[in-house]
Amino acid sequence: HAMRILHIYKDYHPVLGGIENHLRWLAEAQAARGHDVTVLVTNPAGMRTVVREENGVRVIRAARFATVASTPLSLSLPAILAREKPDIVHLQFPYPVGEVSQWLLRRAPTVISYQSDVVRQATILRFYNPLLKRVLQQAARILASSPNYIQSSPWLRPLAHKCTVVPLAIDVQRFSIPRHDEVARIRQRFPGPLLLFVGRLRYYKGLDYLIRAMKHVDATLLIIGTGPEAARLGAMSYELGLAQKIHFLGDIGDTLLPAYYQAADVFVLPASHRSEAFGIVLLEAMAAGTPLISTELGTGTSWVNQDGVTGLVTRPRDPTALVEAIHTLLRDDTLRHAMGERARQRARSEFDLPVLVERVERVYEEVLR
Repeated sequence: HAMRILHIYKDYHPVLGGIENHLRWLAEAQAARGHDVTVLVTNPAGMRTVVREENGVRVIRAARFATVASTPLSLSLPAILAREKPDIVHLQFPYPVGEVSQWLLRRAPTVISYQSDVVRQATILRFYNPLLKRVLQQAARILASSPNYIQSSPWLRPLAHKCTVVPLAIDVQRFSIPRHDEVARIRQRFPGPLLLFVGRLRYYKGLDYLIRAMKHVDATLLIIGTGPEAARLGAMSYELGLAQKIHFLGDIGDTLLPAYYQAADVFVLPASHRSEAFGIVLLEAMAAGTPLISTELGTGTSWVNQDGVTGLVTRPRDPTALVEAIHTLLRDDTLRHAMGERARQRARSEFDLPVLVERVERVYEEVLR
């Protein structure tokens, strides 16, 4: 039966980001299934509240007056929340403004998608810690994106009884439909073998270590994405004499992106810190049939990428370990293709959007019962 669903987070499409994309896909799929779906976020353009219908979803962008420690602050968000009458409220965590507002107002049973521990913002944590415990305790259900994360998060472990594993998902087909012509063009343009990284260029992505590893690897590395570390990483690869081997391609449009995943021989996510909780880019590479190299952080990345099955998992912050893993895969065509094929199958069975929408709906129904 149809439900009134209210999602809360800080940003929404067209703001770029893994969680923003995830939220949009989920909301639109729920609306397509006949639910009444509202998304409440903050307005990146600032001082006024805007309400729009977008692909069947009612999107409310609440006026924001400031951003502190990458958290947009909005006084109108709680006021808008107070007027809504949802059957179920679904929060993407961490976003303190949303969590605290919902905790104070208790509009409806709360489901929290726990995307990542708060790692960096120690100042916020001091003030937020005691509240955080209450917010999580009050939730009807917590969705964790992997079993690893429940075990390794100090916040989730004590609440394991109310956690359900619901992995993030993508439109697998978008990345798996072969793009032969585009792939051929990419391979002509760059000497192979091709290594690929896709993501925001942030400190916790560990690109320093991958760039250092490239000194000892005979391959081309394509880096797709922009971010605060772009200039520093560009300078670093230049100073190490690797400018011929490493290409910073900036942001690549959605239509071309699948071809890059398919053109790559190996996809590398060298993340260095727990902020990399899951790695949606890993799913995109898997759907394209590309084997993975990722790092052991105790997070979902090592559950998404199964060591020895869909790719290799190495020690974090260790260029030598990356070099070994890259050599292992590049030397052995049979191994590489087998892992790529298993990656594609795993993406289809575990990480496809329809699977996610079903799983989330089941949780809502259990909570409302």
